[in-house]
Parts: sequence; structure tokens; C-alpha cells
Amino acid sequence: MSHIGVDESGKGDFFGPLCIAGVLVNEKSEKLFTDLGIKDSKKISDKKILEFEKSIKANAVHSIVTISNTRYNELYANIKNLNRLLAWGHARVIENICENNECDYALSDQFGDESLIKSALMKYGQKIELRQMVRAESDIAVAAASILARAAYVKKMAEMENHYGIKFPKGCAPQVKEAAKEFIAKYGKEKLKEVSKTHFKTYNEV
Repeated sequence: MSHIGVDESGKGDFFGPLCIAGVLVNEKSEKLFTDLGIKDSKKISDKKILEFEKSIKANAVHSIVTISNTRYNELYANIKNLNRLLAWGHARVIENICENNECDYALSDQFGDESLIKSALMKYGQKIELRQMVRAESDIAVAAASILARAAYVKKMAEMENHYGIKFPKGCAPQVKEAAKEFIAKYGKEKLKEVSKTHFKTYNEV
């Protein structure tokens, strides 16, 4: 059964964008991805993720939405709810794939009421069934989407580090605060919005 898997990366990271990806798999690509050893991106090194990314992009219809920090902070200020923001992004990738492709259903991780995604879908996406499940990454399409989302996040972080000349740690560990202080010392407080998620408590702490 052909279906879309959707997943995101960057949601729990203070620095960097929110990246959401969708991958459409059919029987052929499902077998190929299983044989390649594709699994949830959290269980794979960043180096391996970038290798898998090429195979997924070459063998499956996909869509990736990268929400930069500036845009993310604007959206969050309007929506004021992370689940709604996620639903908006998930709906975008489903919509992009459904525009030119037939599929039976879309699957994502359980992160909130599925009506959030439904209400954010437009004319193409509304025709398919939406499913959510706990640990959806066990599904090959969601695992593939998690890899594309993580690859997009890793690349964007590398770009940011090159641009600002600062090492941005992932997650919310103590060294994240140190990097934020270093950034403020170099570029000023106002510019921190360009590289971080301002609703995190880390933002107010630094």
C-alpha cells in the first residue's frame, strides 16, 4: 500500500530551523529502503544520514519544508502552540506530495489531535486518510522522512556555523547557553532571533 510518512527534526533544539519532511513509499521503495537498513534517524550517525539521504531522494517522491529561525519565531508568535505549528508544516509536505501523486494514507508520529493536521490541509491533502501513531518511526516511510528532515537540519546547522563562525551545539545542553552567550557577545542580543527559537526558556535565561 503506497503511503506518505512524515517526520520532523529540530523541534527540541534551541539553535537551528524546524525541518519537516514527507516521503511517499510504495512496495518497491519499501523493500529497497528496508534492505538498505533505513531506520529512525535518532539511531543513525549524521554521517550515515547524509548517505541515506541520497538514496531516499533518488528512489522516492518526497517534500521537505525548512522553517528558518526568523520565520519559525514569526509563526510561533502568531500560532502560540508548537503542535499547531508542527501540524501546519506536516500539512504542507503532505499537500506538496499529494498534488501530483496518488496515495492511500499519510502517517505521522502522535503529537497532538490529528484534526490539527486535517484543518491545515488544502485541496489535495484532504482526499487522503491521516493516521497518527506512537513511535511511528518504526514505519519505513516515517523513518525515511526522519532521515530527510535530519539531513536538512544538519546541513542548515553547518551553513549557520560557517556564516556566523560559531559552533552551535544541538539540543538544549549546558553548552548551548555558552554558545548563545558567545553569539550575543559577537553579534548582539537582537540577532539571536536569527539562529534560535525564542520561546525556549534558554532564550530568556541568556
